[in-house]
Amino acid sequence: MTTVRETDDTAASLRAAMVSELREMGVFQSEAVAKAVATVPRHLFAEGEPLEAAYAANKALVIKRDGDGNALSSLSATHIQAVMLEQAEIEPGMRVLEVGSGGYNAALLAELVGETGAVISADIDAEIVERARACLDAVGYGRVQVVLADADGGVPEHAPFDRIIVTAGAWDIPPAWREQTSERGRIIVPLRMRGITRSFAFDRDGTDLVSASYRLCGFVPMQGSGAYTERLLQVTDGVALQVDDQRQEFDTEDLAAAVHAPHLEVWSGAAFDLPDELELFLVTSTPEMAMLHGSKDLVDQGVLALSVTRGVPALVVGGSFAYRTKRPNEETGGFESGVFAYGPEAQAVAERYVELLRRWASDHRRRGAARIRYVPMPEGAAEPSPGVVAKRLGAVEVSWS
Repeated sequence: MTTVRETDDTAASLRAAMVSELREMGVFQSEAVAKAVATVPRHLFAEGEPLEAAYAANKALVIKRDGDGNALSSLSATHIQAVMLEQAEIEPGMRVLEVGSGGYNAALLAELVGETGAVISADIDAEIVERARACLDAVGYGRVQVVLADADGGVPEHAPFDRIIVTAGAWDIPPAWREQTSERGRIIVPLRMRGITRSFAFDRDGTDLVSASYRLCGFVPMQGSGAYTERLLQVTDGVALQVDDQRQEFDTEDLAAAVHAPHLEVWSGAAFDLPDELELFLVTSTPEMAMLHGSKDLVDQGVLALSVTRGVPALVVGGSFAYRTKRPNEETGGFESGVFAYGPEAQAVAERYVELLRRWASDHRRRGAARIRYVPMPEGAAEPSPGVVAKRLGAVEVSWS
């Protein structure tokens, strides 16, 4: 294991506090991951950041931005890095590919694979590669290999890999990742679907991939050949739809009129909790879901519910749409789920949405109820349907237990 020289008592104290906080949050499932986080000096990979920011358990740090200020590379929050490492279940001696470099996560991986393992960290940005190499060398992780590569093609010269850990938001799973995993290979990937991102742990099942677990997460989008931009469709001032499937068409004129017409409220009588699980259920239940974003001004005017300000799954049918909201209700355990619906078919879309809310609450209201399978297909062959999210190179099939 790498021995790190600790010259800053304050950093050591803050790191120990961060590890304790992560323990209290229930993040660590193994002592190996906890020990790695306790060992690697995160602040040395976050040059220019205050120590308190470097050791904030849930704070991501932007490393590089584009000319418009958008994040191109970031040092992910330690919380999600540890979660993904636990999903990976890395053992000493394994060969690991990290897609998306920065240095810190590669150092954690080096601690986990030990002297008999290997870590290859790849990034498409030469500046990030150089920075990661310098940081790793300075901290004592010279045996980590850092390479310049487009993630879509993997790194075939260093394959096969027992684990591939992707640290950028991927819209699809390129064949190279599957082809470059060993027989015991696992791919940990933040996969973007209909406006949300979840970190999936995929194991091989023949040519398919089957999820062993999934966790809430957020990452900067992948660059290079695998880059994909969801369509942001402006409906009216302060209202937009984030659309995953570029083939979907919307009647924006009728939807805009519906926004400012009187809306319908329907309450489900079902409990509202575990919003991340509910969100995954909603976006995968029908291809007519899109992510609705609305302004705080329209919320303050009573036009929209507060849930739209952070994005909420919306059922869009013609010139009508509905989305979920909540209200306090002790009879349902604290909060009750409900629907705001707009447009000439507001009653019908509200009833469809409420039925989904009730079905989730009665049948699937727990963590880990989704079963996810990625099925490779010829390019463009996948068709969206209930439980199926179409991708360019395959389909994500989601069922619920």
